[in-house]
Amino acid sequence: MAFEQEWAGLRAAAAERAGMRLNGIPATTDGGGGGGGGDDLVVNRDDLGAIGNDAYDLLGRLGKVGDLARTSTSDAATALSSGNFESGPALLKVRDLWDSHLKTLLDSCAQISNHLDFSKAQSAKDEAKVEGDLTRVSVLTKYMK
Repeated sequence: MAFEQEWAGLRAAAAERAGMRLNGIPATTDGGGGGGGGDDLVVNRDDLGAIGNDAYDLLGRLGKVGDLARTSTSDAATALSSGNFESGPALLKVRDLWDSHLKTLLDSCAQISNHLDFSKAQSAKDEAKVEGDLTRVSVLTKYMK
């Protein structure tokens, strides 16, 4: 078989598999999927607020506690380095890696907290808009009867 024929066959098979995936959603047992039933998106503002609050609390505690050993670690690393111990520079690397990971974790907690606060507020705005739109439609429907 020539390369061009084999390549064309592989492309056709890949296109068929992709088309099959895009043409439907497998049904699930929880009522969602399969194109019918079940809610697509449910936002419980109380849950979002609680998770956002927990992320904010974690951010505060981690900010305080995560940096407690910095000074003592730096002092130990300096003492070991001045005593010509190889563990001194290694301890400095560990401290620097910890600082880097701590900053990443703090940023992540802040982003989670901020995103959930935003999602909670946006959900309330969206809900108010939908209620307003539906109220206008229901008033029109009442007059059309």
